[in-house]
Amino acid sequence: MRSLSIVAIVLAALVGLQAQAADFPDKPITVIVPFPPGGSSDVTARLVSKKMAERVGQSVVIENKGGANGSIGATALKQAKPDGYTILVGSIGVFAINPALFKDLRYDPMQDFDLLSVAVRTPNVLVASPNFPANTVAELIDYLKKNPNKVTFASSGTGSSDHLTAALFLQKTGTTGTHVPYKGGGPAINDLIAGHANVSFQNLGAIAPHVKSGKLKALGVTSGQRNPTLPNVPTMAESGVKDLEVYSWQAAAAPKGLPPAVRAKLEAELAASAQAPDIKPQFEAIGFEVVATNGEQFKKFLTDEIARWKNVIDTGKITAE
Repeated sequence: MRSLSIVAIVLAALVGLQAQAADFPDKPITVIVPFPPGGSSDVTARLVSKKMAERVGQSVVIENKGGANGSIGATALKQAKPDGYTILVGSIGVFAINPALFKDLRYDPMQDFDLLSVAVRTPNVLVASPNFPANTVAELIDYLKKNPNKVTFASSGTGSSDHLTAALFLQKTGTTGTHVPYKGGGPAINDLIAGHANVSFQNLGAIAPHVKSGKLKALGVTSGQRNPTLPNVPTMAESGVKDLEVYSWQAAAAPKGLPPAVRAKLEAELAASAQAPDIKPQFEAIGFEVVATNGEQFKKFLTDEIARWKNVIDTGKITAE
């Protein structure tokens, strides 16, 4: 009799979970953005959330929780209830770079999150201030070899994709430079335009207008092929630097332990929202390519990304400054 009671309890619990998933969502969803408003993660979250709210018939509320390269917001996600009503949209730094950069990180993206989707990606572009003497990647490499540690590489912050792309570039080319971290991409770009910094790897969408206006020089792009936004800018491979295909990406995750049906619905809604006919062109207009993977694809991709950037960080002896 006791075993029958246990079976009945288990069945009742399963029925309850199935009913919960069928009704999901029946209240607002919170999207944690682990950075201040205005950045790539914030823009991605707001575009996708707007469409997802329309599709599921519930409001989707953005909550910005910035700090520590996104780790404060990511830790908050880990501590949230795994019911599908709290998710996070964050960057490559949150998911793939922080685990190697911060020794006391309070979350593990592979263990503490249900990975939902890589939404969008964009290549980085190697840009230089207008008066910098190098006009091509080859000229920059030659200049770096003749002037070790003299060239300043501006970044949006320690551990950002632009910082680590620069570190990888220096490792691949056997050169050295001086990293100058800023509090965001905007200040870094402004100092490049003013000539206070020399070069930087910045997201395509952030620098394309400045390249087109002549305020910055584009030397190379880190995508596999030339990008239609800047069709005259060669890839790093074309410029002689192999294995420097790098994308900055934005992805969504939830606390570990979502009901399977809820997880499946979130994956589907996130992908459909990013690919929607009125949303996809908005991403493309700011330099993003819509990827919209599922959770399993994200997991495999993230495993490779964590290993790749850990090697760059270990090789360069990079620490959180």
